[in-house]
Order: sequence, then C-alpha cells, then structure tokens
Amino acid sequence: MSFQAYIDNIKAKTGKTAEEFQKLAHEKGFLKDGKLLAETKAGQIVAWLKEEYNLGHGHAMAIYAYFKGKRS
Repeated sequence: MSFQAYIDNIKAKTGKTAEEFQKLAHEKGFLKDGKLLAETKAGQIVAWLKEEYNLGHGHAMAIYAYFKGKRS
C-alpha cells in the first residue's frame, strides 16, 4: 500500500485529513510550529491515535511519518 493510500484510508475511516491530525497534535502539545518536538516519541503518537481514533499501528505510523515531513 502506498503512503497516499494510507492517508486516504485514514480520512475515510476518521473523516480527518493528515493536516487536521497535525492541528490536533499541535493542540495536544506534540508539535510546535508544525514540527515534532524533540521529546515527542513515535509511541506517544501511535498510542494517542489508536486510543482516540481507533487507528491501527500502520495507519498511526503513517500519520507520524506525515508529522516528520513525509508527503508521498
């Protein structure tokens, strides 16, 4: 599955785009100025997305990769 397919499936499942997740992560204190804080770990992002949005591990990691700058 391509990265974009993961992002598309996440939107279909949650109704939220990667950009919306980025804003939510900023509100939760995981990001500042659109960038991951040094102390933010992948496991924190994955746990949050699994708990609050019922995403699987692979989809949560795709959002984490998006936060790190991956776009395609």
